[in-house]
Amino acid sequence: MLDSIKSLARQYAADIIQTRRHLHAHPELSFQERNTARFVADQLKAIGITPQEGIADTGLVALIEGNKGSSGSTRVVGLRADMDALPIHEANDVPYKSTIDGVMHACGHDVHTASLLGVARILHVLRDQFDGTVKLVFQPGEEKAPGGASLMIKEGVLENPTPVSMIGQHVAPNIPVGKIGFREGMYMASTDELYLTVRGKGGHAAMPDNLVDPVLIASHIIVALQQVISRNRPPASPSVLSFGRFIADGVTNVIPNEVTIQGTFRCMNEEWRAEGKRRMVKLAQGIAEAMGGSCEFEIVHGYPYLKNHPELTRRVRAEAVTYMGAENVVDLDLWMAGEDFAFYSQVVDSCFYRLGTRNEARGIISGVHTPTFDIDEAALETGAGLMSWLAVQELAIL
Repeated sequence: MLDSIKSLARQYAADIIQTRRHLHAHPELSFQERNTARFVADQLKAIGITPQEGIADTGLVALIEGNKGSSGSTRVVGLRADMDALPIHEANDVPYKSTIDGVMHACGHDVHTASLLGVARILHVLRDQFDGTVKLVFQPGEEKAPGGASLMIKEGVLENPTPVSMIGQHVAPNIPVGKIGFREGMYMASTDELYLTVRGKGGHAAMPDNLVDPVLIASHIIVALQQVISRNRPPASPSVLSFGRFIADGVTNVIPNEVTIQGTFRCMNEEWRAEGKRRMVKLAQGIAEAMGGSCEFEIVHGYPYLKNHPELTRRVRAEAVTYMGAENVVDLDLWMAGEDFAFYSQVVDSCFYRLGTRNEARGIISGVHTPTFDIDEAALETGAGLMSWLAVQELAIL
């Protein structure tokens, strides 16, 4: 089976690359992936697989049922790829550059989708050589709250049939092409968006005694909120609180009536996540009130933290060593970025690993979410082949 999967991954590599290039040239924003979904459905049908379409509007699910028949296994393994792009203007000068102005596959979702279509090709050919069912999940809206994963779960993607585990992969521009990264346990952070409006009484900057200065109040709030992290966070629980937008629309001699602030709160402990948000709201509103103003504090609750099931991840990592060689499997650090695959990990045993795409010799070094992000396309053969191997090995467990 190992040799067969590697051979087919190599055989289909050029087609998978062309699939990725088509997707890259025709990106669509979160929850707008209608052409992408139609393309994926057509590709599956051409293989001989009939997908279930319209899940969470633009999501798809397809089943590959093994026919080996030796054990009569009903075991199901889920594999996931996300399909949406980002509102970024691409700066790469490549033949497959985005044709949609201001929209770009800058996070590698074109790679994930093309790889999973490659898995469909490989496993459809080999379906008489394994038992059980592989559930292919093509998901919309990873980049935008509430996350396509949460909506697909609500619409039953983890039912009929129910997978015993979910496996996903993500491009890693910091890892050389040909290598794979894993981490057991908590891996990626929860993501909550913070929106504050601090109100006071504006006026002439030369007469502060007649004002309630929302700029000063907001400044105190930003500094004080960091103390929620440093003095209340459990020491073993990583957290990040950052503010990226502070708008005080006055001028040199005019204090505005209000200040707006936007930020993000990230952590890897759901109890602390709830407690931290409660404390932040109470502190911000208390400071504003004590200084004569007010603070409206809105929280957009985002993705939970992503946890890789230890036993599943150890198994998957061991199989990656078998497929790739020990020298090509690396350990990952905690990553405070967010990923809506976390919703699956909160419901079913899950493993989310990283696919190396970096090639310094060719200048492919840009990070995700940048206008110059690209990949060494040799990663696509690995992405499709390894995921196929991991799926059949998980199905083989009795």
